[in-house]
Amino acid sequence: MPRIAIVRKDRCNPQGCGGYLCARVCPVNMEGKDCIVPAPTGDKKPVIDEKLCTGCGICPNRCPFGAIDIVNLPAQLEHPLHRYGRNGFHLYSLPIPMFGQVVGIVGRNGVGKSTAIKILAGALKPNLGEDKEIELAALAKMHKGSEAQKYFEALRDGKVKIAYKPQHVEMIPQTMTGKVSELLKKVDETGKFDEIVRELDLKDVLDRDITQVSGGELQRVAIAATVLRKANVYIFDEPTSYLDIKQRIMVSKFIKNLANEDTAVLVVEHDLIILDYMADLLHIMYGKAGAYGIVSLPKPVRTGMNIYLEGFIKDENMRFRDHTIQFLSKPPMKLAAKVALTSWFDVKKTLGSFKLKSKEGTIGRNEVVGILGENGIGKTTFVKMLAGVLTADEGSIDAKIKVAYKPQYLDNRSDDLVMSVLDRAMSKYQNQLIKPLELDTLMLKPLNTLSGGELQRVMIAHCLSQDADVYLLDEPSAYLDIEQRLVFSKVIRDIVEQRGVSILIVDHDLLFIDYLSDKILVFEGVPAKEGEVTGPFGMEDGMNRFLRMVKITMRRDVESNRPRINKPDSRLDREQRDANKLYYT
Repeated sequence: MPRIAIVRKDRCNPQGCGGYLCARVCPVNMEGKDCIVPAPTGDKKPVIDEKLCTGCGICPNRCPFGAIDIVNLPAQLEHPLHRYGRNGFHLYSLPIPMFGQVVGIVGRNGVGKSTAIKILAGALKPNLGEDKEIELAALAKMHKGSEAQKYFEALRDGKVKIAYKPQHVEMIPQTMTGKVSELLKKVDETGKFDEIVRELDLKDVLDRDITQVSGGELQRVAIAATVLRKANVYIFDEPTSYLDIKQRIMVSKFIKNLANEDTAVLVVEHDLIILDYMADLLHIMYGKAGAYGIVSLPKPVRTGMNIYLEGFIKDENMRFRDHTIQFLSKPPMKLAAKVALTSWFDVKKTLGSFKLKSKEGTIGRNEVVGILGENGIGKTTFVKMLAGVLTADEGSIDAKIKVAYKPQYLDNRSDDLVMSVLDRAMSKYQNQLIKPLELDTLMLKPLNTLSGGELQRVMIAHCLSQDADVYLLDEPSAYLDIEQRLVFSKVIRDIVEQRGVSILIVDHDLLFIDYLSDKILVFEGVPAKEGEVTGPFGMEDGMNRFLRMVKITMRRDVESNRPRINKPDSRLDREQRDANKLYYT
């Protein structure tokens, strides 16, 4: 059985463990062999001889920093496609773009999606686990008789030109300057500037400086810049982050229409409803975050989604999760809360030319309330008023409660250590927050070195560790993969039940909102002009109201019960509209 040993150098601290604790407890070392030794040069971190390692599990269990993984793999995975140095991350296979198709990729963060994309783009040459890189011709020969062979031969011969939209669009203003229109025209190789601007609804931001656009606008600008390049393979890494549901559907249709017999599209996305809506085929990426990654064979998107939720790939005899992710077939029947935690009446607020109003509403104890609405419709403004960050111009908000608030945009400039931010969470909520959100290994890292997903989890834990009656979380799913989102949902449910508090969640991932919410607040109106808060409603009434506003219907998958968007004017779409049941049927 092949075995790999991973040493996470960013976690490893030989001085902190008293000097190579892993080597001192290794039974093979005790026999006089050199299974674990300090690196002879460079950072002096330990290196592990995978041939001598017996897989006893002592060193990973004893390492106080969680820096070591020893993984036994199936026999067919003896040789990796790429490895990041000795005891580094291993990638064993690749997703393959297919012309005429939108191919989706779903999987946890840290299992090699970015590495795979770099190889497909020709930006990274794989090394087959050795020190020597291989050329595209050899890569094509390795995949003889498959779609991958055709792709790598075309890439080798210069017949493939790739345009790539990166994940972190918020970094764009730090590296580029100028008006949006100037930046887009500079990269336009297709002559379709006006058409793309119209389809992605960018007319209102063209005259703005790139530093003055919102996250959702930046995302659409990045997508526009990608498709304005003359390419026949388009790769989109998380194209819906920061977008509201209406924009997500618009972008999904746009991306889906790019695929034709001469063009292939590859999409990495954590919003399962949207990925299901735009993709034709699906690769499941699985493994252990930071250790190794494997890519499944392509599946029809519906089948692939259900396999991913089940955690077992039958035709490859591979179980990659020890539990199934399950959804309810109908909304839970929840009795009205007897104790009101906070309420509001005839609230009005004006910010510049934008006006927000709400008649009345109440949040009861032990409730999770999902907040839905377009971007620029006043969700964050209302949350800030409940939190006391802003005051209402008119009306009243019950201010007798303690409120903890996690903002939408997170500040990653601080060099404070994670442990200093999470001191209260560490002392009081190890089992409720630190362990399920997998924060143990981040404690010695400065905030400004964290990835987007790591920073999000730290700030969620910081908010939920505070002493409060109501917790307000603004877009907590950003940068979290689907499994982290569902783990977070369980954390939310446990906190509500055990502490007797209520939690409000602003988010655009409908599957996430469906999975955790008891009630729904719906924001209606005209973005950037006026907004109105309605509700809270029960799940069925609230989702029906929201879906009517964004002009879609949704059904439950017959196997997994997960929510799916109906195709416009399909039989189910028409039947549900006629019955006025746009969500649950």
